[in-house]
Amino acid sequence: MKSNRELTVSRAMAEAIAQEMRTDPSVFVMGEDIGTYGGIFGATAGLLDEFGEERVRDTPISETGFIGAAVGAAMAGMRPIAELMFVDFYGVCMDSISNLAAKNIYFSGGNCKVPMVLMTATGGGYNDAGQHSQALHATFAHLPGLKVVAPSNAYDAKGLMISAIRDDSPVIYMFHKGLQGLAWMNWPQSAAAIVPEDAYAIPFGEAKVLREGRDVTIVAISMMVHRAMEAAEALAADGIDAEVIDLRTLVPLDRKTVVESVRKTGRLVVVDEDYSSYGLTAEVIASVVETDISLLKAAPRRVAYPDIPIPYSRPMEDFALPNADKIGAAVRQTLGKAA
Repeated sequence: MKSNRELTVSRAMAEAIAQEMRTDPSVFVMGEDIGTYGGIFGATAGLLDEFGEERVRDTPISETGFIGAAVGAAMAGMRPIAELMFVDFYGVCMDSISNLAAKNIYFSGGNCKVPMVLMTATGGGYNDAGQHSQALHATFAHLPGLKVVAPSNAYDAKGLMISAIRDDSPVIYMFHKGLQGLAWMNWPQSAAAIVPEDAYAIPFGEAKVLREGRDVTIVAISMMVHRAMEAAEALAADGIDAEVIDLRTLVPLDRKTVVESVRKTGRLVVVDEDYSSYGLTAEVIASVVETDISLLKAAPRRVAYPDIPIPYSRPMEDFALPNADKIGAAVRQTLGKAA
């Protein structure tokens, strides 16, 4: 058994799905271009060859149709995995997500389970414009009844996918296209990871401290975890010791780990590629302030996407995206240093 092999996020996701399909015949996959093509972001590569068209179903371009079908299949005893190609397409199928998947367990008084996974690509940086580049983490985290996960690396991608498939509640699995490890995209090498061959599950609601520090807590998710680590390394050269936390899941949210870190550092910067207003950044800050405002030695800061439609122009998009420099500037503000 190999213990030191390194996988990309896309390969880790595909492996997790395959392993669960082998052990549970109720698991199947459906979505646009997920069969022969293997998913445009590689999350279902190789599955059609092994499991055939009955369990790996290419669908028509009708998100309302196949996501509604996934809800019905889940309530009928199957464990569907439906891929929404880009999270931005949620508008055409939001009724199936918010009024069916998220609520039917409650509407049935707990008599019906909805064990489905909706996996979807998020994130910008690739000149894909406002219809294909959003993060929208908070949009789904705001809807009661959904669990929301967003891995930053291959190890977590596999473990969180397995947990999502096994869960009896609907799970939104949000993977950043820029972390998939595809040859035609630039991606941080730190997203690849040593991944065990055996199946393993990572519990939801358990954040991970990636870097310990004493001066400031930086909380991030998905691609912004890598930007936060880049910022922490640059800050260290200036004698600033940053602690970096990868939330891994938004719902459930590990507030305890964040609060305990801020109890140590006294300062907080939260980073997300989603929009700034009404988002995850504000929720994390509120969690700390509502627990004990005296933990903070300085006003907390958030680094997120400005409240504008994402530009098609690459220079304009790059200007708007959160990055390590912006995170570093926010940290220096909490420390009373020039940004």
